Amino acid sequence: MSGKTYALMFIGIILGGCVGYAASLVYIPEAVDNYFPDNYRARFDGLTEMYQDLRGMYDGAVSEIEGLGEDVAGLQASIDELQGQYDDLDEAHTDLEGDNAALQEAYSALTDEHEALGETLNETQESYDTLLMQYMIVTGTAPFTPQTPPEGTIRKDFTWAYGGETWAITLYIPEHLYDYYSDRTRVPTADYSVYVTHPLDDEYLTSIIGEFDDIASAEGYDEVQLVELVVAFVQSLPYTSDDVTTGFDEYARYPIETLVDGGGDCEDTSILTSALLDGMGYGAVLFSLPEHVGVGVDVDHEGTYWLYEDVKYYYVETTGEGWEIGELPEAHQGHSATVYPIIPVPIITHDWTGSTVNHKLMLVADVQNVGTGDAENFKLFVAYEGEEGEIWNAVESNFFDLAVGAETSIEIMANEPRGVHTRIVVRVLDAWGDVMDETHSTWFDTS
Repeated sequence: MSGKTYALMFIGIILGGCVGYAASLVYIPEAVDNYFPDNYRARFDGLTEMYQDLRGMYDGAVSEIEGLGEDVAGLQASIDELQGQYDDLDEAHTDLEGDNAALQEAYSALTDEHEALGETLNETQESYDTLLMQYMIVTGTAPFTPQTPPEGTIRKDFTWAYGGETWAITLYIPEHLYDYYSDRTRVPTADYSVYVTHPLDDEYLTSIIGEFDDIASAEGYDEVQLVELVVAFVQSLPYTSDDVTTGFDEYARYPIETLVDGGGDCEDTSILTSALLDGMGYGAVLFSLPEHVGVGVDVDHEGTYWLYEDVKYYYVETTGEGWEIGELPEAHQGHSATVYPIIPVPIITHDWTGSTVNHKLMLVADVQNVGTGDAENFKLFVAYEGEEGEIWNAVESNFFDLAVGAETSIEIMANEPRGVHTRIVVRVLDAWGDVMDETHSTWFDTS
């Protein structure tokens, strides 16, 4: 063998040994553990186990995702089904809106028809009442079958004498109208025109006036005779004092109340008379005499009258029959009269509460307009008053306005006088300083 051959064999032996040693490291655990310190094999096995766990979790997640995909598909199907149902309901709602519009139109038409029939009924009833009255006039005491009043009305039959004839009318007064007025709080005022100018009964009073106009037209009465006809009608109503019929003194009645109650005292019949005359277009006023109320009318006549704004208003006595226009009862002769025109007026009332702290009065007043006209430029006056009429520490509010039926609250502060016997006085003043309403506290002593 040559030297070259031996050299190759030696190199092969060395390489083979290296390969064998390397193989022992791979396939013999103990060799690996010896070669790699710090328990490498245990760490390797741990990582392998973690890998297998993660692989299992991954496979589980993939399976859940596949399941969620099925759920999403199911939900989408439900959504599609609900959308279809919503579309059906929306279409049905649209159809119902169309039906509702048609029903509303039909209801409106029926309402118009009902109102027209109501007007026809009223006209027919008025025609019937007129014919009945004419028949009674012609036949005198001819017997009649009593008529049943229409539902919701109060039947009142009236007869009276004028011009040598006996006249009769039958009124069907709406019950709700009578209830409304009888429930109203009485207005604290001497100006009874507020009972005349309340607007709710205007339409009904016009229908009554039509009855008198028909009689005057049939008989050819002139203006004075028409006034006398109306006055004779009111004078025929029985005189009844307030405390007997209502339990209250000076309980003024609205015109509808006097008709239904079948009479009243002087202010009640004067309110009714002036309401009828004013509604007929005659100039009318109310006269306030000492403990008595009468009516004034602007007609061409003779007798007692009072001037108001350069117009002669002849006196009309409304209590008791037979009084002529211009004839003033002897008991009232020689007295002056306050004249109240028949126009809407504000009537202001108030109440208040107050407290005093450190000699300062804090007062809160509630002010109401219970009249028939708007109130403009009113103010509140607060002061301390002495027994001799002395006024101390007066204060006033700013001017205020109040529409019909409105109310307002006003706060005001005043200094309490020291060491006096006094009372608190509260007044509502108009733009000219006239007192429209006044109240007082009890008397007390200040320190």
